[in-house]
Amino acid sequence: MDYDFEESVGYWVTVTAMSYHRVLNAELAPHDITFRQSQVLGWLVLDGMLSQNDLAARMQIEPPTLAGIIDRMERSGWVVRTNCPGDRRKKLIQLTSAAEPVWEIVAQCARRIRAMATRGLTDDQVVALRDMLRSVHANLNDLPEKPI
Repeated sequence: MDYDFEESVGYWVTVTAMSYHRVLNAELAPHDITFRQSQVLGWLVLDGMLSQNDLAARMQIEPPTLAGIIDRMERSGWVVRTNCPGDRRKKLIQLTSAAEPVWEIVAQCARRIRAMATRGLTDDQVVALRDMLRSVHANLNDLPEKPI
């Protein structure tokens, strides 16, 4: 039962991500925006129109879970869902102009949290941390889905 949690990169990446999400949710709550909605907005800003399945994969959630999030965002007028011209079973998600001010709020909150999270680090340390996390991410993405 012995495991050195505090020496584990996985432990620190996981608890840090959980803390980051908790703080971002708290920052977004007064604006009636959830962390998951901010993820949808972010992926669509970054990659443009995406299929519902591609978006769910990027967010690492099940498509039915994403469907509920998209339903709420559609009612708010932030996204539209359309049929894919080549495959009517596929739903495409796209931002609307009404999402622009919402995304600006998300970006402002994210910038504040980024500043809080990196408080006390030099610019070089922030760059090094980001580069190391990119390397860890790439290493893990190169692994097969099933354990070796």
